[in-house]
Amino acid sequence: MSAFNKNAGGFMDEIRCDEPSYLIWKWRPAGSQKGANRRENAIRWGSSLRVRDGAVAAFVYHQKDGTYQDFIEGPYDQILKTANLPVLASIVGLAYDGGTPFQAEVYFINLAQVVQIRFGVPFFDVYDPRFLDFGVPVAVRGTVTFAIKDYRQFIKLHRLDEFDLETFKSQVKDAIRRYLKGAVANAPTDLGIPLVQIERGLAKIHDAVEPQVKERLSRDFGVAVSGVDISAIELDKTSDGYRRLMSVTRDVEQATVQAQTEVNIKNLHDQQRINAENLEETLRIQREEAQRAQRMTTETANIGAFQLEKQAEVGVAGASALGQMGANGATEMGAGSGGGFDPAAMMAGMAVGGAVGQNVAGMMNGMMGGLGGQPAQPGAQVPPPVPQAGYHVAVNGAASGPFSPAILAQMVAAGALTRDSLVWKQGMAEWRRAGDVDELASVFGGEAPAGMAPIPPAV
Repeated sequence: MSAFNKNAGGFMDEIRCDEPSYLIWKWRPAGSQKGANRRENAIRWGSSLRVRDGAVAAFVYHQKDGTYQDFIEGPYDQILKTANLPVLASIVGLAYDGGTPFQAEVYFINLAQVVQIRFGVPFFDVYDPRFLDFGVPVAVRGTVTFAIKDYRQFIKLHRLDEFDLETFKSQVKDAIRRYLKGAVANAPTDLGIPLVQIERGLAKIHDAVEPQVKERLSRDFGVAVSGVDISAIELDKTSDGYRRLMSVTRDVEQATVQAQTEVNIKNLHDQQRINAENLEETLRIQREEAQRAQRMTTETANIGAFQLEKQAEVGVAGASALGQMGANGATEMGAGSGGGFDPAAMMAGMAVGGAVGQNVAGMMNGMMGGLGGQPAQPGAQVPPPVPQAGYHVAVNGAASGPFSPAILAQMVAAGALTRDSLVWKQGMAEWRRAGDVDELASVFGGEAPAGMAPIPPAV
């Protein structure tokens, strides 16, 4: 590295950028002219370098075997050293044969500079997907704001020695026009915005376009977009396409409104019909409930008469059953299963008849047995009959009953119960002959004792 210790070649240089506003600025030694000779890129070793905060100095070396770059980010204010220029340290011996000055282009890139570009997309035809026969001219205006963040990517995409900010702005505007033209032309289809209402869909279009513009400018130009502001979308309302589209759209809207109105009217009529049917059904249910409540009130107020009516019906049914027994020959003794005497059926019929008779009698007594022999008032409580012991009777080896003494008396009268019949009730240890039960003596009061001659018939 002894070559860097020589002081031949004149005065040292001070490499710095004093431009108040710039994006890319190329440094040249004092007294040099652009394109005049290689002196414009000659840097003496030992020169000082000053880089402001928010900027970066890019050293570009053009060699036979390629182009090399060194970068020094600000803030920086020191004498150039090989520690800061690693690429130069590796190529200086081969490139300069140990001499000085060394050749390098120095560019200052302003990372803090925010560039704002106003753009405008001239009128171009946009079509509503529903009416492709009518193209309407549309124009777009707005601004885009960006800065350089990734300077390595920026340098990779651009030749810094040919960089011109105005040319760069023009390139960016051309790209934005292409992006926005395609996005706005597809908005009626992609975003579902009617063409005649596209001006009112500006915010929706902006939200859809901004991410695409940011991604494409970063990819194509190496800049970081901080904002895309679409300030206006304008329709050429004097154009023939606009007038024809409005006419067709108006007809469609009128037809749509008319159809929707008809649907609304039909829905209203249907709803009214349903409400009327529901009201009618509700009133019917309420009427039936009221009638049922009235019947229950009437039945409760006349419960005695109601019970008598029902028990009378049971009595009639029992009497009818007894009549059927006679009609079927069940009263003939010894006829067997083919129509002979059936004691079990006889006792069951008597039990039913007796129960019916007792119920009817009890009800009649309750209805007529008021004070002084007056009929009981409706709703008056009637005391239940005095409970009597019930006896089971053995018939053909099977127990039937229990039967009250009154029913047993009827069975004795019908010949279905004799003194030799076996009976039993709660509290008895075993079955006993009916004639041996003292409590049943009154039941057999009219039957002749065993061995007594029959009483002759009256003459």
